[in-house]
Amino acid sequence: MQTSPIAFTSAAHLPRVPLVPDELLRRNNVFFEIDTRFRRAARLLQCLWLKDRGIPTGHHVRGDGDDAITMELHSYLSPDAARAGLNFLSPEIHAFVRRELLMREEGAAIDEDRLFGNALSSMPLVFNLFGPMALDLNLATAALRQLLPGFVHQVTGFIFEHSPGRRQDRFLNDGTAFDLAIRVITTDGEEGTIFVEQKYSEDMTGPAARLRDRYDEASRAAGLFADPDSPMLRSLALEQLWREHMLAQLAVDQGLTPRAMFIAIGPRLNRRVMAAFRVYENELISADDQDANRVPFQAFTLEAFIDALAEAGAEGIARELWGRYADFERVYHLSLGEYLEAPPSPAVIAPLATASARNTTALVRGTTTRTTAAKRTTESKLQKVQEGVSE
Repeated sequence: MQTSPIAFTSAAHLPRVPLVPDELLRRNNVFFEIDTRFRRAARLLQCLWLKDRGIPTGHHVRGDGDDAITMELHSYLSPDAARAGLNFLSPEIHAFVRRELLMREEGAAIDEDRLFGNALSSMPLVFNLFGPMALDLNLATAALRQLLPGFVHQVTGFIFEHSPGRRQDRFLNDGTAFDLAIRVITTDGEEGTIFVEQKYSEDMTGPAARLRDRYDEASRAAGLFADPDSPMLRSLALEQLWREHMLAQLAVDQGLTPRAMFIAIGPRLNRRVMAAFRVYENELISADDQDANRVPFQAFTLEAFIDALAEAGAEGIARELWGRYADFERVYHLSLGEYLEAPPSPAVIAPLATASARNTTALVRGTTTRTTAAKRTTESKLQKVQEGVSE
C-alpha cells in the first residue's frame, strides 16, 4: 500500500510505546497501577486528547458497595461531557451512535458507561473509526477496497454489535458477538459479510467465556483449525477470536451470508494484541488447504485503516483518528522530556561531592577526557532512545 499523504512519523520510528514515567502519569491523573506498558501510554494519550479539546474529565470507581474506591482518572469524561457525546470525534458520529443504540439487536451487550464515558475503551473507537464510513458508503467502499481488494467491490451497510443467531442452538447458543458486520458486494458479484473484532488497549487476558460442549462441536465441524481441540485456541488470549471465527463460519454454513471474512484490528504497538493475532493465525489450516467456503481470517493494524481513510480522501478524519489513537510519538517526547528535566538524585550527587573533596587535582586533570567520553556516552544513549531501542 502506498504511503499516506499524512506524515505519520511514529508508524515508522517507534518499535514500541515508551515506558512512561510514573511521575508523568501521576501529574496528569492517569496513573493506574495495573496498566500494561501499552495501556499506560494509551491512557496518557487519551488524557492529552481530552485536554486539547477542553473536555472535562471525571472519576473511576473500583469495587462495589462499601469497598468501592473513587479515584480521579483523566482518561474518563465527566458525566456531563459523556452525556454531551464528547467521547466521539464529531456531533455526527454522536448522533449516529444514539441512533444505533435505539435500533440495536435484541440482546446486544453495549456498556453505555464505557461507550460514552471511557476514552480508552475500544467501544467508542469502533464508532469513531467506522462511523464515518457508515455515514458515507462511498468512503467505506474506497477504504475497504484498498484493504481487501480481492473481496470488496462495494460496501452496502454496517451492523454494530452484531451476533448471527444469538443464543440459537444451531449457532453457538451464547452471546458471542462481533463489534460490527460490514455488508458488501464481493468482487465476484455475490453478497458477503466482513465480521470485525476491534482491539485497542486490551492485554488479551480475558475475561473469557465459559467453555461449552457446543464450542468443541463447532470447532471440529468448522474446518478452520489445524487442531480443533487445541488448548491454545481455548486460552485467554485466543478464545474470543476462536469463538468469533466459528460464528462467522456458522453464518456461512447456515445460509445467512454466501461469503464472509473475519478480520481483527489492533494498534501496531500493542504487542500483546499483535502477538495474539499472529498466534491465532498459526492455529489455522493453511489458506491453500481450505476449500472456498471456509471463512478466512486476516489481521490488520489500526494504522492501516487510518491510512486507508486518508488515501480514500478523508484526510481530516484520518488525522483526528491518528492524533487520538496512534500518535505515540507525542507520548514518547513527553516521556523523554520527563527524564531529561529530572534533577540528579542525592544518591548520585553525594558520592561525587566526596570524591571531589578528596582528590580535586586528579579530577581536574581528567576533566577533559571524562567530559568528552561522557558526552559521547550521553549522545549515544539519546540516539538509542530516539530510535526506540531499550537497553
